[in-house]
This record gives sequence, C-alpha cells and structure tokens, in this order.
Amino acid sequence: MKAGVTRPKQVIGMTDLVDFPDLGLFDVQAKVDTGAYTSSLHCKDVCLVRSGNKVQLSFELIDKTGDETIRYYSDEFSQRMIRNSFGVAEKRYVIKTRITLFGRSIRAEFTLADREQLKNPILLGRKLLRNRFVVDVSVKNLSYEAKATPRQKAMKKVSDLQK
Repeated sequence: MKAGVTRPKQVIGMTDLVDFPDLGLFDVQAKVDTGAYTSSLHCKDVCLVRSGNKVQLSFELIDKTGDETIRYYSDEFSQRMIRNSFGVAEKRYVIKTRITLFGRSIRAEFTLADREQLKNPILLGRKLLRNRFVVDVSVKNLSYEAKATPRQKAMKKVSDLQK
C-alpha cells in the first residue's frame, strides 16, 4: 500500500478466536475490550531468570484445553504500571509478539496477567484495535470464520441447522 494511503478498517466482533504464531498458540478465545488500552495475555508463574549477564522473562501460557502449560522465555520485555479492570494500578511485564487476525500478522504489545478467573484468556485493547478495526458487538468470531476452509464452513452450517 502506498505511503499516506490508509487501509479500510476491518469489522471485528465482540469476541474472536485468534492465533499467536510466535508462541505456537492457535484458536485462542479473545475478548475485544475498547475500555482497555493495552492488550493482555493470560499466563502464570511470571519471573525473571538470570543466566550469567543475561536476564530473561520466563512465563507459562495455558494451552487452550486448559490442561497443559507451556513455558516461554523472552529477551525482549519491559515493565510498566497498568490499571486493572478495577482501576487499581499494578506493575506488569509487557512482551511484543505477533497476533494473526483476518490473515494479517500484527506485532503488538501484551501485558502478562493471571486471567484465570476471567472467561477469556486474551484481551484485545484499543492500542491494537486503533486504525485497524471497527467493533460490532452484535457479532463474534469473524476472523476465525474468515480463515475457515469451505469444508469447515459447510460443516458449521449443517451444525447450525441441526440446532
């Protein structure tokens, strides 16, 4: 696309199933939250690991089945104050990783937070949405449906008709 030409905004629903190719996670449930500035990723056991002069961020992500955790390490991270959903400021680690929506790979920042008590392990905030998406809360899983194969789409229609 030429410089100065903006791409039309894509409609995204209230929730979607998203992919994190760098983390090997696919079809993870995400909630679109225009009230949140920064996006958030559910994880556990976040800590710094020192190896000689090198410091890495270590954290566990939960497999989408919820049964298995996978340990990740990152050399690129920061820490900042984030207001949680209750308005309380807390210090969180932030990583950059790619998320795939509508076939587009987007490098974005995600805070690492324990979202175990919340329904969706991923929160997509305004910083990721801005200038890319328009939110329509009456629909869901638009990105996921766009990537489905014709066979998967046909199977879903049959399933919907049987309900």
